[in-house]
Amino acid sequence: MEINSDLLAPCGLYCGVCAIYIADRAGNRKFKERLVSLYKGEIEGKGTLPGSENLSVEDIRCRGCLSEERFMHCSRCEIRDCTKKKGFTGCHECEEFPCRLIENFPMTVGKKVILRAVAHRREVGTLKWVEDEEARHTCSKCGNKVFRGAARCNRCKAELDLD
Repeated sequence: MEINSDLLAPCGLYCGVCAIYIADRAGNRKFKERLVSLYKGEIEGKGTLPGSENLSVEDIRCRGCLSEERFMHCSRCEIRDCTKKKGFTGCHECEEFPCRLIENFPMTVGKKVILRAVAHRREVGTLKWVEDEEARHTCSKCGNKVFRGAARCNRCKAELDLD
């Protein structure tokens, strides 16, 4: 398996299974519209993610956390800045993990995944971690690739318990 290093977010969120990345890569406007509504707090009434008030479909684009084309929230990530400053490729190399940046991560599902994924990456290494994230985000019923946080497969509608 060849790894796209742009997708190896330092925090432990593998970008290859990120909804923003998948929607952008597929050019799926309907999915992008749903993501805008989610970030604005219009779905599930969870409130707006700070800075998402003026989010538009055109803002739903990203080529990975370590690429030059990042989603607006990922562009101002303190975690990426911290690991870079320390000379690490990710939190999995830091003895201070989990730190206040992880504890204050603004998305509940993301924080849960970070805590799981960093420990797993430390244990198995980067290649196996990526393989496992890809496998974890594949529907067991139909084999469709799904995104992090999905509750149902968008192809066969099977319920998922990913994160």
